Amino acid sequence: MSHEDQKFQMTQIKAILFGASGMIGQGVLRECLLDPEVASVLCVARSSTAQHDPKLREVVHKDFLDFSPIEKELGGFDACIFCLGVSSVGMSEEDYRRITYGITLAAAETLAKLNPQMTFIYISGAGTDSTEQGRTMWARVKGQTENALLRLPFKAAYMFRPALIIPLHGIKSKTFAYRISYAVLRPLLPLMKILFPRYVTTTEQLGRAMLIAAKRGAPKRVLEVPDINSL
Repeated sequence: MSHEDQKFQMTQIKAILFGASGMIGQGVLRECLLDPEVASVLCVARSSTAQHDPKLREVVHKDFLDFSPIEKELGGFDACIFCLGVSSVGMSEEDYRRITYGITLAAAETLAKLNPQMTFIYISGAGTDSTEQGRTMWARVKGQTENALLRLPFKAAYMFRPALIIPLHGIKSKTFAYRISYAVLRPLLPLMKILFPRYVTTTEQLGRAMLIAAKRGAPKRVLEVPDINSL
């Protein structure tokens, strides 16, 4: 094996992906499967993604508040990209916190125990409240989640805060209201990206940026849209 081949082998990572069926997760999975530096990707989901690729493996698991039954499947990974989430619309703070904070920390604490050299990447959102004291419920809960993740003993953890995300390559949101909004706004999205570059990214840019952070790190632990687009 040549020196260049050895160098290439050393750069490859094994990644875990949560939320592969969502709009952001679909984009991340696409970039993982295209990236030669990603050796393999494990999708942990409640149901199969129905995708087939030599690099892709799936673990179907129902209880996302308890990952102990599948711990044997979750060791030996270099990175986790956590894209699982829900809209807070119509939800009580208790229910939203159980999903946003509870599920995320259940996964992250398990992974930190099994993979202390892992890089953990979390999809948060623009406007997240790091003080945990604000009046906006979703922003406060996201802030609690971010802060808890940053305290875990990972090699590194990065919080990504996208705002408006343009879906590319046939990717669609699972949320009906979002699909309608994107359909209405689609003719304006390219213009919005030009006019408001600090607030707009794409599923492709976001997926690639998260992989760059997973492979080589990022300059900040909390990344807003301009930071994401510059990676």
